[in-house]
Amino acid sequence: MDKSSHQKDQQHPQWNRDRQVADRLLREEANDLNLAELARLKIRYQGFPGGRDIQADLDKVMNRWKLTDSTLFEKTREIHWREQIYSVRSSKKEDWT
Repeated sequence: MDKSSHQKDQQHPQWNRDRQVADRLLREEANDLNLAELARLKIRYQGFPGGRDIQADLDKVMNRWKLTDSTLFEKTREIHWREQIYSVRSSKKEDWT
């Protein structure tokens, strides 16, 4: 990638929080919450012009956990159907932005 395309990269407003989640996913094993977090971040950064470090780390997690996009989303649809994986704290809603 050339220098000019990096200048067009944007920083996602949630990058700091997402970086912490990505770091945790790199250290931990797959469980329902971690699968849901991985899917949430994959969706958030899909097509986003930036956050390439997070996107690369999410791909590393996918490879380590032996997942494809379709298997990840199939598993997380089942998880969300079965239970409420995210708890809503105070008046905040789930963070899908």
